Amino acid sequence: MSYEEWGPLAGLIGTWESGWTGLDVSFHNDKGKIAETPYREKTTFKPFGPVDNGEQCLYGLDYRTAMWRQGEDNPFHTEIGYWMWDDKANQVMRCFMIPRAQTLIAGGTVEPDATTFKLESALGSNTYGILSNKYLDEIAKTTRFDVTITIDGDTFSYDETTVVEHRKNPTVILHTDRNKLTRLSWEA
Repeated sequence: MSYEEWGPLAGLIGTWESGWTGLDVSFHNDKGKIAETPYREKTTFKPFGPVDNGEQCLYGLDYRTAMWRQGEDNPFHTEIGYWMWDDKANQVMRCFMIPRAQTLIAGGTVEPDATTFKLESALGSNTYGILSNKYLDEIAKTTRFDVTITIDGDTFSYDETTVVEHRKNPTVILHTDRNKLTRLSWEA
C-alpha cells in the first residue's frame, strides 16, 4: 500500500519500541527538584483518512504512546491523539491529551518529503495552543512546547521541551524528553 498521501508522516506508520534509551528530565514533586528518569517506550501510529474539512483535506495517524520507568508495571506517562498532514498548506499537526487533563495542538510548516521537522505550541495561541485543567494552570502552568522529529528508515527519534512555570520551583522549568525508537512492524 502506498502512503504517499501522509507526506512526512508516512515514515511513522506502524508499531515502535525503545529499550531504556528514553530520558525524561523534569521536576519531581516527591524530591522537590529536577531529576532524570530513564524510560522505555512503545508507540503505535495507525493511518486513516482522508478527512475533509470543506476545502481542507487531511490524512492522519491515530497514535498512542506509553512510557515505563525501570521496575514499574504501570506507565508513568501516556498520550493519545492524532498526527495530521495538510498537503495544501504543508502543515503537520500533533494533537494529543495526557491523563492529567491537559491537551495541546502543536504544528509547523513541513515539506512533504521531510525526514526531520519541528512542531511548536504556545499558551494562548488560537491555532497551535495548550489547554490545562485549573489545578495544573495554577500550580504548573505549561507555556510552550516544541518537538523535533527525525525519521530514518526503521528508526525515529524525538527531542521535546515543555516549558513549565512551577509554583514550587523559583525558575522556569525546561521539562525535556528524548528517545529513539525502532519499528517493530508496519501494523499498528
